[in-house]
Amino acid sequence: MGFAETFKALSDPVRREILLLLRKGRLSAGEIGSHFDMTGATISYHLGILKKADLVFETREKNFIYYELNTSVVEEVMLWLSQLRGE
Repeated sequence: MGFAETFKALSDPVRREILLLLRKGRLSAGEIGSHFDMTGATISYHLGILKKADLVFETREKNFIYYELNTSVVEEVMLWLSQLRGE
């Protein structure tokens, strides 16, 4: 994981909203998409950026792809940010 990819992923409000949805548990791409007024291709694009930044895991089950928050990367970013504050 590189911080550049992580912060690029976090810079978009849609991607931040997706992460908030995933903190409650894994969701399929369709379930994520139902919270937004955008095409499936656009949701897929955002999920791809989150995956590239290692902020989400992807699991395939039959005809569905489920996404889950990668808390270890989130914790690493939070640790780094807390170091900036001197904590």
